Amino acid sequence: MPADPIKETLALARTRMGRALEDFRHDLAAVRTGRASASLLDRIQIEYYGTPTPLNQLATLGVPEPTVLTVQPWDVTLVPAIEKAIRSSDLGLNPVSDGKVLRVPIPPLTEERRKELVRHLHRVMENHRTALRNIRRDANEALRKLLKDKAISEDDEKRGLEEIQKLTDGFVEQLDSQEKGKEKEILEMH
Repeated sequence: MPADPIKETLALARTRMGRALEDFRHDLAAVRTGRASASLLDRIQIEYYGTPTPLNQLATLGVPEPTVLTVQPWDVTLVPAIEKAIRSSDLGLNPVSDGKVLRVPIPPLTEERRKELVRHLHRVMENHRTALRNIRRDANEALRKLLKDKAISEDDEKRGLEEIQKLTDGFVEQLDSQEKGKEKEILEMH
């Protein structure tokens, strides 16, 4: 029998919630705010030898100016494919190619586009909140099973359920604060 099944359940829930928070941070980095950031192109995939490959594994990404990104592919034959992938993404960007390097101007966000991005941000946030609730549910079920199997007492189960709720509340708070910061960044006029 494991040393402390409640601690193990909590540790597993904490790890899974940490991954959900990290995924949320990654998703936030890909949301455009009107400032150039290489992470903006993180979700762009290019077909390379039959395999969808992240752009940052095929090119050097740079930010020479606050409103311009540069993409310099290591293989210049990829320039047209990269240009097409950026253009067809939902980022609303139009790269300009000189045959070797792509310059990607970041246009200022319109009020309508800002509101659209905030709505998208809320959807992403809600998906991650749901993920946290699902992790909480899984941990609670694990504790109930431990109680049913008589591996822990009712008091231990109650204490464990409270700990899991505190853990969930802490992670939801972190999601909220990061979402609020990103929303403020999007809505700021540049």
